[in-house]
Amino acid sequence: MELLKTPLFQTHRALNAKLVPFAGYEMPVQYEQGVIKEHMAVRTAAGLFDVSHMGEVLLKGSDALRNLNYLLTNDFSDMASGQIRYAMMCNEAGGIIDDLIVYKMGTEEYMLVINASNRHKDIEWIKAHLFGEVTLDDISDQVALIALQGPLSEKMLCTLTDTLPEKNFTFLLKAHIQDIPCLISRSGYTGEVGFEVYLENQYAEKLFARLLDAGKDDGILPCGLGARDTLRLEASMPLYGHEMDETITPFEAGLGYAVKMDKEDFIGRTALVSKAAPERRRIGLKVVGRGIVREDYEVFSGGEQVGITTSGTHCPYLKGAYAMALVDQSCTAPGTMLEVDVRGRLIEAEVVPLPFYKNKSAAK
Repeated sequence: MELLKTPLFQTHRALNAKLVPFAGYEMPVQYEQGVIKEHMAVRTAAGLFDVSHMGEVLLKGSDALRNLNYLLTNDFSDMASGQIRYAMMCNEAGGIIDDLIVYKMGTEEYMLVINASNRHKDIEWIKAHLFGEVTLDDISDQVALIALQGPLSEKMLCTLTDTLPEKNFTFLLKAHIQDIPCLISRSGYTGEVGFEVYLENQYAEKLFARLLDAGKDDGILPCGLGARDTLRLEASMPLYGHEMDETITPFEAGLGYAVKMDKEDFIGRTALVSKAAPERRRIGLKVVGRGIVREDYEVFSGGEQVGITTSGTHCPYLKGAYAMALVDQSCTAPGTMLEVDVRGRLIEAEVVPLPFYKNKSAAK
């Protein structure tokens, strides 16, 4: 099957990006400067990402809220227009079908931002469970999404617009960056101050170029999937297919804060009642021995396997190797020493609190 291309495909080629298949798209994994420099640009200045492969779905109608609360784990009853809320969509067994972000666009309208690799699966699941007065509109192919992330991102954006959302997880629906109409949210997937801009495909190349120009004197870099992954791991943000899948519950993944068990019934709630105290849980590991821990490596304690790693890499800003893992509850206390089997060699790792990296200024 031929790979899809985002509206920024020609921009990536012009910037000599290394392109790879990802979620059905041909996407930049890195640019000429490499993953480490891109990662550090986001931690110290700003990085610019094409995330147009993500899916966007609109739910509209007088029963849109009731459907959201039934489909997803969080409670959206007290959500105001202009707010953003994280949630998961579970199956009947309490496993995670996907994690997603919900934007309240208006009184009876919501936008769901879903993972690219799950777009069609998610939409079919949602369609199969809709009820009452509600419509679903998949607008993914009409929407480009550009993320500007890093401590200088606000300074750069302010050279192009004087109107930005002030608080994390809020957005401006009818904003403009110069003459480009868009939705601007204060959000991201890097652990930094950042913004995500939704706009029509036709404006994507123009905005990407303007943002790069706005930050050229302050160290902005275009960034690919490689840096996006090392940044999210360093900030201990879970990724679907790694820390979450249909066999892992929100409580095991450490995402219970986005599960509201006291609201009206939702898909998976009955199963989750008995799984609220999980036997295994997501933890952070700091690699003490020599080597890099990746995903799907067995984790041991006293010679017995107690879990498996879900993600792992060398974290450039922290200057060390870190991993996340699902392990037995008895091995989750910070300071616990475990071993990871890396291609037949046991490497020592210490359980440490999550997140590995936290920028306090990003939490406003």
